[in-house]
Amino acid sequence: MSRILYLVPVLIFAGLAALFMARLHSGDPSRLPSALIGRPVPAFELPPVEGLRTEAGEPVPGLSAASLKGGKVTILNVWASWCAPCRIEHPVLMELAKDASIRLVGFNYKDKPENARRFLGNFGNPFAAVGADETGRTAIDFGVYGVPETFVIGRDGTIRHKHVGPLTPDALPGFMAEVRKAGGR
Repeated sequence: MSRILYLVPVLIFAGLAALFMARLHSGDPSRLPSALIGRPVPAFELPPVEGLRTEAGEPVPGLSAASLKGGKVTILNVWASWCAPCRIEHPVLMELAKDASIRLVGFNYKDKPENARRFLGNFGNPFAAVGADETGRTAIDFGVYGVPETFVIGRDGTIRHKHVGPLTPDALPGFMAEVRKAGGR
């Protein structure tokens, strides 16, 4: 009887270990939940990146919650010049910017204006508007885990999808399916 009593803690430990291992390896680790899916974008107003201009020399506007409503489906990309994965995804964003059916905007996360300007100067500016989120407060309100992250926002200003990590050519078909869904097509 005393031998069985010694085995009870070992069996409980083995059972808990098996349960933890099963939960650890279940689900898709690339999918992080967002409580904001299906909800309006948080209220925010970001100033433009200081000194950022279009190729025509016009200032690139900042970004606000109101500017995300109406017209086209909006793709909102959260990026930074110091972010290595942002460099990887940038060619994909440049291609997305050519699609006239969507509006591509971004906010520059915890970055210095001169670094943001240099980044977009070197790689190209795919964004119709860029807000400067120097404190990171707006990113927190959006539930950003880290850069880059990309949101699909419907015409009504509702967040429809969140992509965590860099947009890659492999991820683009699924992402564009979400964009089409948000546009009602």
